[in-house]
Amino acid sequence: MIEQIGTNNQPLIEPGSSNTQPVPPVVGRGGDVDVSIQVDYASLIDKAMQPPQPDDQRVQQARELLLSGGLESEDIIKGAIENILLYGI
Repeated sequence: MIEQIGTNNQPLIEPGSSNTQPVPPVVGRGGDVDVSIQVDYASLIDKAMQPPQPDDQRVQQARELLLSGGLESEDIIKGAIENILLYGI
């Protein structure tokens, strides 16, 4: 149970303290300040649409595997077919 609270005429807030938030300093709002950001999205889109550059070492390894017959197993052919069906050519 809550006991009776006594009244003691003391203020809850110390005198001289402020209950308002301090105001931040105002930055000059002259016409010479430009805070806009300009981004050239066209170059980003063009770069994203470019096909990835082939890794020369991987291309060379693939050539060697093709020439040696290393890619002619049933598992490799099945995996290639699945990838073509999933991702297209």
